[in-house]
Amino acid sequence: MREKTVEQYDVVIVGGGPSGLTAAIYCGRARLKTLLIEKSLIGGLATYTNEIENYPGFPDGTGGLQLMELFHKQAKKFGVKIKLTDVKNVELEGDVKKVETFRTIYEAKAVIVAAGGRPRITRATDEERFLFDKGISFCATCDAAANTDKTVMVIGSGDAAIEEGMFLSKFAKEIIVSVIHDEGKMDCNEIARDQALANPKMTFVWNSMVDAFEGEERLERVVLKDLKTGEKKPITVDTCFEFIGYEPNTEIFVGKLNMSKRNYVITNERMETGIPGVFACGDVREKDLKQVATAVGDGAVAGVEAEKFIAETEVFRNQILQTERIGLIYVYSAIDAPSRELLPMMREVEEAYHGQVKLNVIDQYKGKSLCDRLACDVEPMTAFYTKGGEVVEISSKCDKRSVMEMLNTLVQNPIEVVI
Repeated sequence: MREKTVEQYDVVIVGGGPSGLTAAIYCGRARLKTLLIEKSLIGGLATYTNEIENYPGFPDGTGGLQLMELFHKQAKKFGVKIKLTDVKNVELEGDVKKVETFRTIYEAKAVIVAAGGRPRITRATDEERFLFDKGISFCATCDAAANTDKTVMVIGSGDAAIEEGMFLSKFAKEIIVSVIHDEGKMDCNEIARDQALANPKMTFVWNSMVDAFEGEERLERVVLKDLKTGEKKPITVDTCFEFIGYEPNTEIFVGKLNMSKRNYVITNERMETGIPGVFACGDVREKDLKQVATAVGDGAVAGVEAEKFIAETEVFRNQILQTERIGLIYVYSAIDAPSRELLPMMREVEEAYHGQVKLNVIDQYKGKSLCDRLACDVEPMTAFYTKGGEVVEISSKCDKRSVMEMLNTLVQNPIEVVI
């Protein structure tokens, strides 16, 4: 078997949808060597949306494909390298992350997971012929206006299906809802069910499921099958909206990232996954609203945080844990008077050792990630490390005697402790 090529990058982004492209723009603009890997189509699911009317900056609306082409162009402008291939495996622990494709192993200081997701489909006959821009949609928010005064079908009876159906009723002239249950039974909450049943634009086909989709270039009919009689009934529609669930593209991350029961990646507001240097953004995250606008926000945060992580890693290695002298780190809070008042004393201690000791000062709030690396979760604190960069002691004792007594065990020429 041919040995795989190894390439190094600052950041590798897995997924080329709105969030991945936004993260790439931020990383590229920060002059990080950035690689974006997308397995199918740059722009992701957004490229299949005919008209996007709720993305800021486009008062007349824009096509999803056109918008994503602009994102793509902007990422390339900032030097982002893009590879169209499938990721086979990832190794995310440790200082060097590895993202493996069929031919290459990409090593990176940081990884951004922006793999997105995919809507569940019915798998009925000829469904794939009409997916996305040919009559089958998965986003009422995106495509409602394009269906003004038209007849649409909604597949599903969960909260999302019924709520999106009611939203569509503000635009469409008729909403036909296919429900697999007996009459009156739905999977949504009772309030939504009652509102839907009372909506004059909404009619329901009970005990039904999709058997086939029909049409020429575009969807024209949905064939529903009665689950009790087996009878098949073709219904003429302009668009069919499927709301039967959503699946994240997280198969290769299972067991490697913290995930929800539905296999969405769990992050904090900084898009951190819990593994240092690994971030996640966009529809792959556990969150409520999945839109281009929210994906862009996620991607911006992930890109900035990745750049910050790499920069702070360099500071931590080269300045904080420098290897020329014995190290003293003082963690304090600039807004806490007692810990702030200890700063002059710490500098006096450094000077007293005549070049044997290097003092580094970290503001707990401004340098939170640096504190996390040292496991310093309170202030004030002191940390001591050898010339080899090995942290040997972390202490909440910040008085002059305690600090000097610890330093005397590390330096070559101890000095008398005078208080």
